[in-house]
Amino acid sequence: MDCRDLNVLALAFMGDAVYEQFIRDRVVRGGEHNLSRADEMHRAAVRYVCAPAQAKAVKQMIADGFLSEEEEALVKRARNHRTATKPKNAGAVEYKWATALEALIGFLYLDGRGERLRQVMERTVQEI
Repeated sequence: MDCRDLNVLALAFMGDAVYEQFIRDRVVRGGEHNLSRADEMHRAAVRYVCAPAQAKAVKQMIADGFLSEEEEALVKRARNHRTATKPKNAGAVEYKWATALEALIGFLYLDGRGERLRQVMERTVQEI
């Protein structure tokens, strides 16, 4: 399977799961939160997985030239993709940028680019 041929929504679907797991792992392993309180762990994770934060992070990565040409093109393609989904807790523009970041993460994961995937997710956390 060539990941470049996949629909950006399929990439975002996968990327959402990969990024969520990455953040949950950081929360649990970080030792900064009461691991017997689900609400505390959830609040810690939401800070990183909400659309406004993800949108801010991916826009900053583009501004800094952190993404390759191929990665930036994918982000822009995903951002511009029409969707019927209405965001609950974010503006439509922020939601599209967040979906674009998730599509990039999904692409890197499915394409087996583990080291670059880690770099992008670490940079996302750093920007947030």
